[in-house]
Amino acid sequence: MSDAAQPTAAEVRAAAEAVKTALDRHLAAVERRTGEDDPGVYEAFNELAAAAEVYDELLYDRFDEVTPFEIPGTEDLPPYAGPEEPNAVSVLLRRDYAVAEPQRLLAQAQRIEAADDEGGAEVAGTVHGALGILFGEFEPDEIASRHKEFGLEEGDSTLWVLAADEPADPGEWLEAPFDQADPERVICRFDVSAVFDDDDLDDEADDGDDTDEADEADDGELEADLDELEEDEDLEPLDADR
Repeated sequence: MSDAAQPTAAEVRAAAEAVKTALDRHLAAVERRTGEDDPGVYEAFNELAAAAEVYDELLYDRFDEVTPFEIPGTEDLPPYAGPEEPNAVSVLLRRDYAVAEPQRLLAQAQRIEAADDEGGAEVAGTVHGALGILFGEFEPDEIASRHKEFGLEEGDSTLWVLAADEPADPGEWLEAPFDQADPERVICRFDVSAVFDDDDLDDEADDGDDTDEADEADDGELEADLDELEEDEDLEPLDADR
């Protein structure tokens, strides 16, 4: 970044204050959470991640310094090659679910159809029909926050925000919505996966192995020292008069 385009110290300070505000909001959302999948906590988490990323970038551009914050999912992306001031953005979202409780899913779909009073019990009586009703009735964010009610189990999810030169024309990409996802135009990305939890557990297990190996090494050194003392025949008994 050129000197002329560098952020000011005031801009860095403002970004730091935004992080503090986001931290307070996230803590408040956690303290008043209503369940494991509270949408307020999810929203506060995303706001905190976005504020931390902005602060990290401005801090580096201004002072050539970094923070310990880690923005998930960005390390595997190529360097950003999109416009510095995009005129439009595309948000690509994928969430995977397993149908863990089909009967619960069917019951929810039948309840929706009964409320609509259209008598479509045959549609609601199949899993694929029930899924169509469910996703036609609720927004994706609401399904994500209430997935257990609908008999679904969360899998991996990812959200990409891509820069675009101009907004797409109506209907332009509907036949192949994800074919034009250029990784070099990703402004930010957020991934959620159980594999991250597995990595943390593996790290803890590795740390435990290192500790065990160190203990074994210490025990071996102690035994060697004792053996050396027993084999040393030049040692004389202590004289009490001395």
